[in-house]
Amino acid sequence: MTGPFVIPVIDIVRRAGEMREFEIDAPAPDKWGEGLVSVPAGENIGIDVRLESVHEGILASGSVETAYSGVCGRCLTDIAEGVEVEFQELFAYPGDETSDFEVQDDHVDLETLVRDAIVLSLPFQPVCQPDCPGLDPVTGERLAESTGAQQREALDPRWAALQDFTTDHDDDAPRLGVENTEES
Repeated sequence: MTGPFVIPVIDIVRRAGEMREFEIDAPAPDKWGEGLVSVPAGENIGIDVRLESVHEGILASGSVETAYSGVCGRCLTDIAEGVEVEFQELFAYPGDETSDFEVQDDHVDLETLVRDAIVLSLPFQPVCQPDCPGLDPVTGERLAESTGAQQREALDPRWAALQDFTTDHDDDAPRLGVENTEES
């Protein structure tokens, strides 16, 4: 089996205590992620990994760096940011027990491990800035760009009469359509 995430381990298999370090730079083979942000196909994936032979298999420890892109969850502005994730996983030797990751013949394939680590670290509700105000519910404009100078029109004319009422509970304030019947 070949590929950019496949590393030969024939020289350290079943030799507990042996270790090798690798640096891999390869493009993402597919789009990774399905939410508002994802790592696009072809985006560079940088991996620093240390493979250690232990009694149970090959322990892969390292970090991965890449960039994701998508849209802000509040205002739908395009965003792109870098992401760095650390990972550690045991690639077990084939045997009676089943394992999620196994040493296959003379190599380990890091693609699934790296993809899962990256996708799980992507933000679920990404924002362009921590205090992004989002979109105006009436006009649909981005609130961060809106000047606020124009007066909003009522959404529904049936509610227009309520615009004349105030939230101020001052007893001396005039009320529209209500006479003051209290005598002093």
